[in-house]
Amino acid sequence: MTTLHTSSTAARTNVQNAALAVGAVFLLVGVLGFVPGITSNYDQLQFAGHHSEAMLLGLFQVSALHNIVHLLFGAVGLLLARSATGARSFLLYGGAVYLVLFVYGLVFDQESAANFVPLNGFDNGLHLLLGVGMIALALILTRGRSTHAKAHA
Repeated sequence: MTTLHTSSTAARTNVQNAALAVGAVFLLVGVLGFVPGITSNYDQLQFAGHHSEAMLLGLFQVSALHNIVHLLFGAVGLLLARSATGARSFLLYGGAVYLVLFVYGLVFDQESAANFVPLNGFDNGLHLLLGVGMIALALILTRGRSTHAKAHA
């Protein structure tokens, strides 16, 4: 059984492993957003909007919708990590989504009704890091090789 697990892991490319890790972290964050104690002010968790005062790790403003999006994003990452092409797409386009969220957080006032996600300064900084990091992983881990060729390596 160990041999089977090892060969399965060895067959994954670096970009697939990165997408698996990123997807797993998003799943974890989504779950933790629903855990009182890890999420402070949990009794003030709203479904959506900037009025949610729940704070993941006391830093990141979250809502139920925000947590659900993290869960879905993580699940998509795990599914797309099954192929090198899917993993690269998840990291590349997912990173682009996070850069858009970063810009969105800069453009819209945190108290605005348009801030439905919700976002605060810590979220904005994290979105920038996630966007740049995910895109960098997609590009660096597939540099000079086609993802199709890597999937069969």
